Amino acid sequence: MIEVVAKLGRGPVFLAGEVLECVITFTNPLSASSTSASSEMLAWASAQIHCQFHASENRVALPPSDGSKHDVQAENETVFVPNRGERGQCILSTPPKILFCDLRLDPGESKSYSYCETLPVDGPPSFRGQSVKYVYKLTIGCQRVNSPIKLLRVPFRVLVLHGLKDYQFPQDEAVAPSNPFLEEEEGLKKDSRLADLATELLMVATSRRSLHLYNISNTRGKVGTFCIFKTVYKIGEDVIGTFNFSEGDIPCLQFSVSLQTEESIQEEFQRRRGQPVSFTVHARHQESCLHTAQSSFSLPIPLSSTPGFTTNIVSLKWRLHFEFVTSGESAGTCLVRGSQSEAVTWTGVEQMEVDTFSWDLPIKVLPTNPILASYVSQFSSTNSITI
Repeated sequence: MIEVVAKLGRGPVFLAGEVLECVITFTNPLSASSTSASSEMLAWASAQIHCQFHASENRVALPPSDGSKHDVQAENETVFVPNRGERGQCILSTPPKILFCDLRLDPGESKSYSYCETLPVDGPPSFRGQSVKYVYKLTIGCQRVNSPIKLLRVPFRVLVLHGLKDYQFPQDEAVAPSNPFLEEEEGLKKDSRLADLATELLMVATSRRSLHLYNISNTRGKVGTFCIFKTVYKIGEDVIGTFNFSEGDIPCLQFSVSLQTEESIQEEFQRRRGQPVSFTVHARHQESCLHTAQSSFSLPIPLSSTPGFTTNIVSLKWRLHFEFVTSGESAGTCLVRGSQSEAVTWTGVEQMEVDTFSWDLPIKVLPTNPILASYVSQFSSTNSITI
């Protein structure tokens, strides 16, 4: 028996273009019955990153694909196919890297190997939608002699930030304090600069603030105004907006604001022409506001959500969806007096004609620092298997 443990040192979330580093440890456990003859032998081990794509047959019409891309590996074959047994198509993969050949482990002995690979910048982000799914995995395959291949899959999340792909790092290094006794690999140095650049680009894009005022009105007149200070956000931020109903001609009885994503399939891949898009609500605020002069809301963008993106098959956009309930008549109050000795009591009318209307405001949602997103990731940094 050999235990295989794979650990992502920095966490399970990465930016496209970063270097994924995983330490894979092979251990022969020491037990009470272990003897010198209890050595274990592995023929080889290899690792590879791939992105698996799955589409809903009811929503997406994909062109016929080459059958060789699907799982065709039998249990007794010795060919390393990372997506063996998985649904969908493998749309992206890195070249496989051999970790070792002919490894012998004595009882209690372990060996560790480091796997490093740059994540492709032209791939889609990790996404689990109603119509399509993009799932990234690091697959480690190992085999005993005359035994079937065993696969250890390490799922992780990829965020895509547009603009990093075309950035060219300067040839001369920036002047910065350094330790001449420590050597840093060029790949890791570039990876660190890439993360710093992404953080800087995100900070610049999401820190710009300017007043955006919108008049809220229906066919009968003005209801109020809506104010928001920016329309570009990172996942993990709060979308904050304010309402002013004091200048409205039409009383607003109730409003609701929903933070939504709009998942639409490109026209040539739609199962039915003109099929509706899919909406997902991530946060919602509802409030009764009759006789309210001003109000506000704060909707958090979940760190686990996917920023907006577009591929040749699907497009994901973010928006704020507003719904207003206004009075169809005068929203006065009834004055009820119980007796001469009782105080005056104000009560609302029992029945009222109302009008409803909605409004959508597009916003832009970008990725965030992958280290921050790792704290709430559903994936574990450590995965293991016994062979």
